[in-house]
Amino acid sequence: MGPSLIFLGGFAAIFGIAYIYLVTRHKERITMIERGVDASMLVTKGKPSISPTLKFGMLCVGIGLGILIGIPLGETLNDYYGTPKPIAPLAMVFLVGGFSLIINFVIERKMEKK
Repeated sequence: MGPSLIFLGGFAAIFGIAYIYLVTRHKERITMIERGVDASMLVTKGKPSISPTLKFGMLCVGIGLGILIGIPLGETLNDYYGTPKPIAPLAMVFLVGGFSLIINFVIERKMEKK
């Protein structure tokens, strides 16, 4: 019964945060439109990625490398320090995945300059 309550509580928290965010954004936009504010502010103008497949490919490779590095690291940390085994692979997935996205950013910047 304990794990199912944790799962349901986590799901409810994520749903609640998303719901509050969307409702607040909707109210804010409606208020801006009623006051006559320029609607072009509502459109996000972020630059799309030059090569989205490169970004997702590098992220997937980074996640895979993180798992490969994290499993032996988790064994070692468990043997020497008694830390739980799943901590190292999870940390390495985020660390190496983040590094791959940073490298992707640098590559895309160099591609923009050309």
